[in-house]
Amino acid sequence: MSRGKPEYIVDREPMLPPTHPGALLREEVLPALELSVSEAAQKLGIARQTLHRILAESASVSPEMALRLGKFCGNGPDLWLNMQTAHDLWKAKQKMAKIIAAIPSPKVKKAA
Repeated sequence: MSRGKPEYIVDREPMLPPTHPGALLREEVLPALELSVSEAAQKLGIARQTLHRILAESASVSPEMALRLGKFCGNGPDLWLNMQTAHDLWKAKQKMAKIIAAIPSPKVKKAA
């Protein structure tokens, strides 16, 4: 436990999805670098349309794209891939909530 600050345990899923990596690129990275979509796509070695789909959050960041973005931004691929995974998992949980709730969990036997 940290000194002076209480700890809080989150016991429910967040109401809003985790940020899509395209939103971070669109809202923070490209404006900070003062780059257009075309310029950024050229530097990343991808089609402008591919970058547009990521920025519009209609396409996912693949491991290959995470490698490109990590090199381009200087922060490595993990951030980009972890953001995409968190976003996708949240959406899947929302979509499949009733199905998952109906699946039984195994009962673990206690050791004698």
